[in-house]
This record gives sequence, structure tokens and C-alpha cells, in this order.
Amino acid sequence: MGSHPVEPGAGSGAAVDFTEVQRSEQFKELRKRHRSFVFPMAVFFLLWYFAYVLLADYAHEFMATPVFGNINIGIILGLLQFVSTFAITMWYVSYANKRLDPIAANLRHELEEAAPEVFIDPAGGKK
Repeated sequence: MGSHPVEPGAGSGAAVDFTEVQRSEQFKELRKRHRSFVFPMAVFFLLWYFAYVLLADYAHEFMATPVFGNINIGIILGLLQFVSTFAITMWYVSYANKRLDPIAANLRHELEEAAPEVFIDPAGGKK
């Protein structure tokens, strides 16, 4: 980070200056990467969800179109809602593991080095 995320002059009870951490380039990059995935994906999923709801409400004949046996388009699109939810979740986990977690771990490491006492639980473990 280059700057000191711990308030200067603070003794053993030093507090981390999280405002300064938020201004750091690493944190800005982390926030940018997170938002560049989450916001477009949220918009996509909401559009897909509302399209399904509107089709179910206003396009009864279309949704009732048989595909094979008693399976119709409405059933398939409904099941695809679940599939897309799990797919987005898996995609986000993969994205976070590769693009977000390394930066977050580096930030945490720097903060723990600068003020280790802030991150130690009174019971003896890390917070």
C-alpha cells in the first residue's frame, strides 16, 4: 500500500484507518473488479427473471406449448431459473477466487502486519 493504514502515534492499541485503506489503489481495484462483475450480472438476472414472470402472466399459450409429453416451455424456463442461479453462483465463486481473493488477501496481510493486535481475538485466535 505504501502508506500507513495505522493511525500515526497510536501505541499498542493502534486502530486501523479504514478510510485510508479505502483510498488505496488496491482497494479501489478490488471494488472495481467486484462491481464490474456483480452489477451487470444482477441486471442480467433480474431481466431474465422478470421476463419469465411476465411470460408466465401474459403469454399463457406460449408457456403452455408442449415440448415433449407433459413438459411445456413454462416448466423448462422455470427450471432454467434454478440452473441459471447455480451457474451464476459458480461463475462468481470462480471469478472471486481468481480475481478478487488475491487482492483481498494481500490487503488483509498488509493490515495484519501493520497492526497485528487489532486482528487478534482476545480468546487467542485470529479474527
